[in-house]
Amino acid sequence: MRGYTYRAEPGVSVARARGVEIPMSPKKTYEVLNAIRGLPVDRAQSLLEEVIALKRAVPFRRYNQETAHKKGTGPGRYPKKVAQNVLKILTSARENAEYEGLDTDRLVVKVAASGRGRIVKASMPRAQGRATEWHEQTTNVEIVLAERKEEPS
Repeated sequence: MRGYTYRAEPGVSVARARGVEIPMSPKKTYEVLNAIRGLPVDRAQSLLEEVIALKRAVPFRRYNQETAHKKGTGPGRYPKKVAQNVLKILTSARENAEYEGLDTDRLVVKVAASGRGRIVKASMPRAQGRATEWHEQTTNVEIVLAERKEEPS
């Protein structure tokens, strides 16, 4: 993930932020970003804060094999580490929007995308002079905010 994957149309002002090679699960990140995509920024931030406080579960739609059902959401989990990192990126995008002069009350999460990052390889020493290999997954996250369009009345 070299640059941003989203290209804004000419004349449309957007604010964006991204996190590169964050040590968190790509599958859980996918589910969290699906939950906040299309929401107003205030609601997205409150949802992430509730997930961090373990008060609201994120519905798992794709990676939900052997995932327990939670009240009101169906199969879901509380991916706290992912929610903390995504909240940092969302806050950064919101601050970028303020800097750009966008109306922060009308911001919506237009794009919330993730991709697998580099795999960090390491080994853990074991008994008898052996070693066990382990791989740490990283994730690239991109969030783009745009102003909500006025609805004709």
